[in-house]
Formats: sequence, structure tokens, C-alpha cells
Amino acid sequence: MDATNPIPLETAPAPLEMRPRRGFSLFWRTFFFLALLLLGSIVAWLQTFRALESEPRAIQSAQQLASMVNLSRAALRYSDSIARVSLIKTLADEERVRITPREPKDKYELFESDDELGERITQELQARLGNNTVVASTVNGQKGLWVGFAIDGDAYWLLTDPSKIGPSRGSTWVIWLVTAAILSLAGAAFIARLINRPLKQLSFAASRMRDGDFDASLLDEKVATSEIREVNIGFNRMAEQLSKIEQDRVIMLAGISHDLRTPLARLRLETEMSVADKDARDHMAADITQLDAIIDKFLDYARPEPARLESVSLNAVIDAAVYAVGDYEDMRVTVSVPENMSVLADEVELSRVISNLLENARRYGKTAETGVAVVDIAAKARDQWVLLRVRDHGMGVAPETLPKLTRPFFRGDAARTAATGAGLGLAIVEKTVQRMGGVFGLTNTGSGGLAAHIKLRRS
Repeated sequence: MDATNPIPLETAPAPLEMRPRRGFSLFWRTFFFLALLLLGSIVAWLQTFRALESEPRAIQSAQQLASMVNLSRAALRYSDSIARVSLIKTLADEERVRITPREPKDKYELFESDDELGERITQELQARLGNNTVVASTVNGQKGLWVGFAIDGDAYWLLTDPSKIGPSRGSTWVIWLVTAAILSLAGAAFIARLINRPLKQLSFAASRMRDGDFDASLLDEKVATSEIREVNIGFNRMAEQLSKIEQDRVIMLAGISHDLRTPLARLRLETEMSVADKDARDHMAADITQLDAIIDKFLDYARPEPARLESVSLNAVIDAAVYAVGDYEDMRVTVSVPENMSVLADEVELSRVISNLLENARRYGKTAETGVAVVDIAAKARDQWVLLRVRDHGMGVAPETLPKLTRPFFRGDAARTAATGAGLGLAIVEKTVQRMGGVFGLTNTGSGGLAAHIKLRRS
């Protein structure tokens, strides 16, 4: 065995990389559509308000302003100079309407608006007060709503608050719109979370049931929503049935395996005592040993208890497994593992996994030319994980057979000959790795042979 030459670790299959699937989760999809609906409703409400409330009110305010200008103009026209001064002062104090003479040197800026509403207001004022009416937004640097009119040839300015012609267009509307949008998005997030909570619980329960934890996969059967309650009840009944089936399977396998031990022991004793032919006795003993090993496989596969995880030296486990097969003449193992590499695992379970993979490579991974199983073991760390690869240089398997190799009782006889086991070796390996919180996968290598990839957490 050679443990010095470095071996490149091939890329693990997609399941071991745990690559995130791109796309939106159900929560974000629900949130997006709810937010789109709410924002669309806000826009529709603004258009409706503008058509049915804002514009008519602004035009009505413009008409009232025009009426006020006409009344002020009539009052000023038919009053003497003393009464005119008193009238101007009363309008300024009580109505906040300021009337000043319009001088030829006055500098003003016409009232302009970017929307159709401002143009309608200007047109309404000019229609009621005359085409020579001037509507300005600034006069001599002072902002406001200025309306220029004439009384018997004398020109005047009437200054009033711009808010009289319609609703505010300033920052108030922006603040209200932003507030409404934020509240709408918050409400959409709350509703989306409320809708998706039962699905998230169902997904978690399904994952726990997949891992064999049937007790932790039960859902609440007293929720208020009738549809969710029916789904939870159906899921719990399914979990109970699967739990019962799993328990029956474990009991059946354990019972069969236990019951076969006694007749096998008698057969072994009878063979040693009654069979005179040494060659026949050795063959019968080998068959009995193989049957005993198959029973061990049944018991290993039926083991229901979870693994006890702790920090385990991967180097020590691999060295022990390789040492156990060091005397095999039909097997050569090369190891390339960094020093002091530890994983979170059960030491006994991990040792049995490595041993199973080595035995599988020895049985089915021999090269056709030499009849020797050449096995490469390599490992490397990646983020919080350790990727371990056990690879032989045999014939490999057909691509369509790869997913079936980890099925219980399946044997790839067509691709890897001399199949003598029960078809549980790789199934036990996969189940054991999953119990330790890892991932197991099989791939054909580019240069020939089968590679087993194990992904375990670093410790």
C-alpha cells in the first residue's frame, strides 16, 4: 500500500456540492404578487382621486378665486379712496388676500404647471376674468398665486395662497405616498409569511420524516384553516402508517436474522463433524460464512437508532480500515489525506462505511488485466465540509445503473461481475452517511472505475 503519492480529488457529484437552486421561494413569489397588487391599487386610487375629486375641487377653487377677484374688483370700483383702503386692509387681515397696485416695472413669472390640472386652472381664471388676466407665480421675487386684473384702467395684483386652487403638490403628498407604499409592502410581507407558514411547517415535517424521525414530523391538527387542518391530518396519518411500516420492517429483518443464527450454527458444527472431504467441508464452511455475513448486513440495514456524532480523526479511521486489508494479495490501496483532518461522525459507523467501500471495490472493482483491485482514497476540506472519495479502477457501471446501486437488494451483476452479497452494502453505506448528517453519491470516473463520494462536516 502506498500512502505518499498525492491523488487529485475529482469533483464530487452535484448532490454532494449542495448547490443552491436558483429562483424565488414561495414566500418571495407571494410577496411580489401581493406587493404588485397593492401598488397597482395605490396607482389606481390616485388616478380615481384625481379624476373624481382632485381636479373638480381644483376647478371649483379656481372658480371661487375668480369670483373673489370679481367681487374685489367691483367693491374697489364703487368705493371711494378712504373706503378702498379699509377694504384692502380687511381683505388682507380676514381673508389673507392682498391687493397691491401693479406697476409697469414689476417683474413676474407666469404661473406654469407640469400637469394638465394647472393648465385647466389658468384657463378657468382667464375665461372668467378675461383674456388680459395675468396669472403669475412670482412677482418681484415674492412667490404665491398672483392674479393681475384692471379696474377702470388701473392695474392691480391680487395675492392669495396657491393651496386655494387645489390640493397640495408639495412634499406632503410624497410623504403620504411613501408611507402608503411602505405599509403596503409590510402588509404584503406579513400576509405572505402567514400564507406560507403552513407550507414551511409541512416542508420541515416532510424532511424530518424523510430522515426517519416520525415523532418530530407531526403537524398541528387544530389549526383554524379547514384546508390546512385536513392536510395536516392526512399527513399525520401517513406518517403514522410509514412509522408502523418501518417498525414492522425492522422487527421482521431482525427476527429473520436472529432466527437464522441457530440453524447456521448447527450447520457449521455438523459440517465440521460429519463431512470427511476437506475440500467439500471448506466450501460448505465458506457458504455458511457468507450466509452469516449476509445476516450481518440485514441487521446493519435494520438498525434504527441514530448515530452518536463526535469529532473523529479521519486519518486514523482510514489507516485502520486500510490496515485491515493490507494482507490481501488482490488489492492495492493508495491514500492521499491531509494530516490532522477531523470530521463530525460516529467512529465505529465511519469505520464500517470505509470498510464496506473497500470490500465493495475488492469484489467488483478489479482491473481486467491484472485481477487486482487498485483503490485510491483521497480527501480534502472545503468550507465547513470534508469531501472523501474512494475510487477503484475497475469496469465501472452503466450510467442508468448508477442510481440503483444504493437501492436495497439491488446488485449490478451485468456491470460488475462476481456479485455474491445480498445487495445491501452500498444501501447501508448511504443510510449510515445520512445518519451522520452527510451526503453520499456514486459516479463513474473519466479514466474508468467507480468513485464513491462522501461529504461530512468538519469538526
